[in-house]
Amino acid sequence: MIIAVGVDHAGAVLHGPVTEALVEQGHVVLDLGQCDDYPDMALAVGKAIDSGEAERGVLICGSGAGIGVAASKLPGIYAQTVHDTYTAHQAVEHDGLNVLCMGGRVIGSEVAKEIATAFAAAQVSDEERHVRRRAKVNLIAAEGLAADLEGVS
Repeated sequence: MIIAVGVDHAGAVLHGPVTEALVEQGHVVLDLGQCDDYPDMALAVGKAIDSGEAERGVLICGSGAGIGVAASKLPGIYAQTVHDTYTAHQAVEHDGLNVLCMGGRVIGSEVAKEIATAFAAAQVSDEERHVRRRAKVNLIAAEGLAADLEGVS
């Protein structure tokens, strides 16, 4: 799988370890480097996924929160800040997560490597309940507060 990786200045501490762990797992890393402002990197990773240049992305800032908020504003991007391995794989399997966000000031490099590899190894579930829930999320994304979830099955 091709995974776009980008960090801001506060996420730089995890850039190398996470990239190396993904490569060791057999993935191709599209390294988008480092920038000062996390929205710039969120947009770059989002564009890489939207264009098909990458299948998933990993974004790292200081807390993981700002970069996650920015990335989740992009159409077709399902980003979440994750700091444990269970959520890393479950969010892909159940929720269709395609961008993993982490905080370089929150977790250490070994934990970040484990989280990134769990995220990359996970596959999106086709179980009916997960498909239904993702359809509801997509409807909310498309229609906002006007979304009517009653008829989604």
